[in-house]
Amino acid sequence: MSKRNSQAAKTAARERLRLERERQAKKAKIKRQVIVACSVVGVLAAAGGIGYAVVQANQPGYWEEAEKAKLVKPANTTGENGTTVVIGKSTAKKTLVMYEDPRCPVCAQFEQTVGATLKADYDAGKYKIQFVGATFLDRSLTGEGSKNALSALGAALNVSPEAFLEYKTALYSAKWHPEESDDKFKDDSYLIKVADTVSALKGNTKFQNAVKDGTFDKWALEMSATFDDSGVSGTPTLKMDGKALTGSDGKNAPMTVADFNTAVEAALKA
Repeated sequence: MSKRNSQAAKTAARERLRLERERQAKKAKIKRQVIVACSVVGVLAAAGGIGYAVVQANQPGYWEEAEKAKLVKPANTTGENGTTVVIGKSTAKKTLVMYEDPRCPVCAQFEQTVGATLKADYDAGKYKIQFVGATFLDRSLTGEGSKNALSALGAALNVSPEAFLEYKTALYSAKWHPEESDDKFKDDSYLIKVADTVSALKGNTKFQNAVKDGTFDKWALEMSATFDDSGVSGTPTLKMDGKALTGSDGKNAPMTVADFNTAVEAALKA
């Protein structure tokens, strides 16, 4: 091989190597650009997703919107926001104030044990009953069953005081009252199913529409606020003349018929 040919071969080889390096460098640059572009898209997508999630999380929930709705007061209520619910014979001199949360298992226990005795006293005109509804279990357990059931109780009260009392008894019954961790009362169809056990509410289209449409949702929130402002810390709580009625332990609401009768008779004589 001539020296010229050998040099030419080397020069050609170096040129091919230079071109290959340039090609590889260009390829690597393009790859980096693609990676960067994809990363930017990924970041933007993630940011967009996070942004969307944040926006969604900050969207007002249904019950937050209900706070802004027009207040509709059920019939058979008094007070500025219709949150004073006192029912009973006008001849009754004293009023038993009952603080209850629809999801409260102890309220259900009280109703199942003492409810019949309380109803007999009410029918006999021994005292009126004032109902103050709470929804704090929705906050502590999460959910909306207390608010939704309270709204449905407003719809029952709008029918009649008797329908209200019977419906409240049904909601607290062993058959229908769920575990406090089970938010069954959030379901309108379940509330209507329970209502169908009450003669005045069975097939009552006006009542059913009020439940489905949330007619008394705003009222339920106002009632809940009344409870929150009362200073009462738990349910059930019973009061007469501003004093709590307690069982034999001197602390909690009377949970037996005997304790209830003792507490009520003492309060009526005071």
